[in-house]
Amino acid sequence: METTVMQQLQFSPWIHSKSVSAKPKGSLHFPRRLAEQDILQAPFSFDLRVSRHSNHRRTVALKISCSYKNSSVLESGNHCASVDESLAIQRKSREIESYLNGRSIYLVGMMGSGKTTVGKVLSNALGYSFSDSDSLVEEDTGISVAEIFKVYGEDFFRERETEALRKLSLMRQFVISTGGGAVTRSINWKYMHKGISVWLDVPLEALVKRISAVGTNSRPLLHHDSTDAYSKTLVRLSTLLEERGEAYANAEVTVSCEKIAAKLGTKDVSNVTPMAIAIEALEQIEIFLKREDGYCAF
Repeated sequence: METTVMQQLQFSPWIHSKSVSAKPKGSLHFPRRLAEQDILQAPFSFDLRVSRHSNHRRTVALKISCSYKNSSVLESGNHCASVDESLAIQRKSREIESYLNGRSIYLVGMMGSGKTTVGKVLSNALGYSFSDSDSLVEEDTGISVAEIFKVYGEDFFRERETEALRKLSLMRQFVISTGGGAVTRSINWKYMHKGISVWLDVPLEALVKRISAVGTNSRPLLHHDSTDAYSKTLVRLSTLLEERGEAYANAEVTVSCEKIAAKLGTKDVSNVTPMAIAIEALEQIEIFLKREDGYCAF
């Protein structure tokens, strides 16, 4: 008779590359031939199946999957970071450490562009703290952004948003996800330029598809009835992008999801993982910092 035992295990996101065994604290170890001796970070969950075929045989099947909880970019398909991507981001974060010198990173972009998801990947790779300006405003007021817009109006929210960015500008070693409209106030740029601003540039159609699929209840500038949500979201986002496009371009660094997709040989930006976006962000930040320091490659 065969007995199968299934257990769902949650491991910590730290992965070491020396062996291939699960440790008590939850580390997963890869053989050295797979990678350098690097410590990686990636969100993994494991399905452990233990089968006993008589008293003489035992097999263990390990199924690995990963997801980005509460993700807001085009990664709703639960993209899993590859070992290569995990190694690449750790390597790149080490390479730019001396150039970055503790400066904070401000992510700007349209709603749904993945600022929070990518920001958490970046903060993990760099050993930075992560903060979300919208969340800070919510903590300060005690109500959600949607409720703030409804009760107090957009101007009130923008003032609180600016104050949150002012406080964050006094900090170092932070990755900060900003609200989609933070770029519309020049005072906010004054604060963000104390760090490095990065625009996550995602195609409009991809944003509309993502946002209309998950709903607009939490997005006060988009909230409407569910009738033809795609068309209404498309019209509103088109207007917002037209109003903010030049402001986003003020960022020191631009990360184009279309260009990343092209590098990967695909036209569908939804196939681009948050890890791939984060790697591209670090590469573009490195280029900017070297140029700022007068570095020339020969």
